[in-house]
Amino acid sequence: MRFSILWFAIGIAATGQCAAVPKSHVLHEKRDATTSHQWVKREQIPSSAILPMRIGLKQQNLENGHDYLMDIAHPDSPKYGKHWTAEEVIQKFAPEQKTVDAVTEWLTGFGIHSKRITHSDNRGWLAFDATTEEAEGLLHTKYHIYEHETEGHMIPACESYHLPQNIQQHIDYITPGIKLFAPQKLSRSLSSRNFSGISSPSIKIDLTTSTHSGFPPTAAGELSTCHRWITPACIRALYSVPLTPEYPAGKPRSDNALGIFESGDAYTQKDLDRFFANFTNHIPAGTHPTLASIDGGEAPEPDAFLLAYPLIWPQAVTLYQTDDWYWTGWSSVAGGFNTFLDALDGSYCTYSAFGETGNDPKLDPVYPNPWTPSGYQGQLMCGVYKPANVISVSYGGQEAELPEYYQKRQCDEFMKLGLQGVSLIWASGDSGVAGPAFHQSSNGCLGSKSTIFNPTWPNKHVNPTLPSTRPTTTYPKCLANIKIPRHSCPYITNVGATKVYANHTIYEPESAYNDPLGQPYRVAYSSGGGFSNFYPAPTYQQAAIDSYFANHAPRYKSYDGNENFGKDGGVYNRLGRGIPDVAANGDNIPVFSGDDFTQSGGTSASTPIFASLINRINEQRLNAGKPVLGFLNPALYANPGMLNDITNGTNPGCGTEGFSAVKGWDPVTGLGTPNYAKMLEYFMGLP
Repeated sequence: MRFSILWFAIGIAATGQCAAVPKSHVLHEKRDATTSHQWVKREQIPSSAILPMRIGLKQQNLENGHDYLMDIAHPDSPKYGKHWTAEEVIQKFAPEQKTVDAVTEWLTGFGIHSKRITHSDNRGWLAFDATTEEAEGLLHTKYHIYEHETEGHMIPACESYHLPQNIQQHIDYITPGIKLFAPQKLSRSLSSRNFSGISSPSIKIDLTTSTHSGFPPTAAGELSTCHRWITPACIRALYSVPLTPEYPAGKPRSDNALGIFESGDAYTQKDLDRFFANFTNHIPAGTHPTLASIDGGEAPEPDAFLLAYPLIWPQAVTLYQTDDWYWTGWSSVAGGFNTFLDALDGSYCTYSAFGETGNDPKLDPVYPNPWTPSGYQGQLMCGVYKPANVISVSYGGQEAELPEYYQKRQCDEFMKLGLQGVSLIWASGDSGVAGPAFHQSSNGCLGSKSTIFNPTWPNKHVNPTLPSTRPTTTYPKCLANIKIPRHSCPYITNVGATKVYANHTIYEPESAYNDPLGQPYRVAYSSGGGFSNFYPAPTYQQAAIDSYFANHAPRYKSYDGNENFGKDGGVYNRLGRGIPDVAANGDNIPVFSGDDFTQSGGTSASTPIFASLINRINEQRLNAGKPVLGFLNPALYANPGMLNDITNGTNPGCGTEGFSAVKGWDPVTGLGTPNYAKMLEYFMGLP
C-alpha cells in the first residue's frame, strides 16, 4: 500500500527557500547521503499540511545506570538487594525538569501554544501537531516527500535541521526528521529457537536400532546412560539438586513463577504429558504454563518447559509468547525482543533514546497488523504484564546484524529491569566463536576473509541468513569488510552449554558442548562464546578476564577495541565483554514431538536449567523475608567457587578450534556449571 495523505490532493507545492539559519542556531542532524540511495526526493510538502511532531528529550543519568545497578547487585554493597520500583526507575532516568521547561519555553516562544503540547507518560518526549510552515520555521529546514524506489512507501522528511544553541543540549532528536524507513513485507520460514530460520540441534531417534535400544524412554531414574541421554534425573545428579523443591508444605508461592520467553513455535499438551509420564511421573498430566500472550502470541514448543518443570514443579511457569502468526511465521523481521519489553514496561513503548522512539518499524513487528486481517489487530500491548523474577530467553542474533542505536536502547531496558530485581538469563549460542552461515559468509564469520570471530546479540547465535529487512547500505557491505558496531549487553547472565562426553559418567567433570558435523546433527554445534566488539569488559568481570589472559592467553591474534577491528590479523577483541558467564548441560536431551522421539540440545536447553535453579533459590529467599536475587553477575563473579569449573573442550569456528575451557573463567563455559547446594548456601547468606 502506498503512503497517502489528503494534502497530496491539494496540488500545490510550497514555494520559496528557507531563510538563512541565524547565528544563534546550530546544525543538529544531517542525513548521510549514503543511507538514502533507495529513496527519491519528491515534491515539497504544502505549508498547510499537518505534521505529527515528536521531540525526543535527552535522558538523564543513563551514563550512571551501570553504577546504580552495581550498587544493588554487588554482594559487598550495603545496598545489596534494595531494588527499585518501576516508578523510581522512570523518575531517575527521565529528562530533567529544566530540559522539559527549556524545550517547552522554546516551543511556546515560537508560537506553539502549551495546550497543543503533550508530555509522554514516561516523560521522555514532547508531542504536538504542527503545520509544515510552523515546523520549517521552527527547525530552519524544508520538508519534502521521499518515496522508496522499490517498496513505494512515502514519508515526510528533511535533509537536516537546526536548533538554538541553548536548546540543542536538551534534545536527542526530532521526527519527522532525517530518518527514512520503509516497513517491508517479506516471506520466510521460521523454525524453533530463532528469529530467522535455523533450529536448535535436534535429531529423530529410532529406539528399535541397536544404537539406541539400550535406553527405553521409561528409564527416568537411570544414571548410567547420562552420557547418551540427559534426563531430569541426570540434571539433578549433575548439579546436586533435591528432587523435591523446598516449598513449605509443598506449596509454592504465587508471586514467583518462572518466566520463559518464546516467539513462534507450537506445542501440544500430549507432548508434555508423554514426557512427564516417562521421566517425571510425579508431575500430573495436563500441567502446562500460564500463557501471557503478547500481540497475538500463541503457545510454543515444549523444550524449555520439559527442562524447567522437573526442577521447579509444583511452581508455575509463565510463558511470555510474543507476536502473531504472521510476524513469527511468514514475515521477516530483523530485530527482536522489543514487543516483549513493551509488554513488560509500558514506558518502553515510547522510550526515546539513540534517535529512536518506541519500536523500529523497519526491524520490529507493527500492530495492528497492516498486512493481514487474520493477524493481531489490537493495539501494541504496553505494560500489560509484570515481569517475572527470573526470565529465561533462548533467542537472539549476532551483534553485527542490528544497528547500534537499536541494541543500546534495549540494553538500557535490561539494565532498568535489573534495577527492579529481574534476573535475565540468556542463551549464549550454538555456533562456537562464529555465527550461523549467511550469504556473505559461508562459515558465519566476519571480515573480508571471514576469519574474525562473530559475537552474539544479546547472546545467542541463530541467523543463517541476513534478513533483507536490514538497512542494505550498512550491513551487507560492512560484514564483508570491518568496522561495524556490535553489541553484547553486560546486564544479562549468559549461559553456555556443556555435555557428558561418551563413555564418561555424571560423577566426572563435564566438558564443553561440541558436536562436530554429523555427530549426530546435520550441522556442527558448540557452546557460543567469545568477546564483544562493542562493550568493554564490565567491572564485575574484569578480574576474571585479566586472570584468563594472564594464565591461558589464546594463541590467536587479537585487536584492542572496535576501533581497531581486525587490525594486524586480529580475530577477537581482547578488551571486550566476555561471554558466557556460566553454563549448564545442553546436549542429548530426550524430547517427545508428535509421534516422534527426538534428541535435542543447545544453549536453548542449558538456559532454562540454570534459570530454574535461580528461581528455586529466589523462592527460599522470599520465604525467608529476603528480596529476590535480581541481576546475578556481580555475585557470581565474586564467588565462583559455587560453580563447577569446566576445564575440557573447545568451541570451534572460523577455521579454528575456538577458545578452550580452562581453569577459572573462559569464553566457552564461563565460570562453570551450577552446584545448587553451594549456590543456595551462598545466596541465602546474603541480605
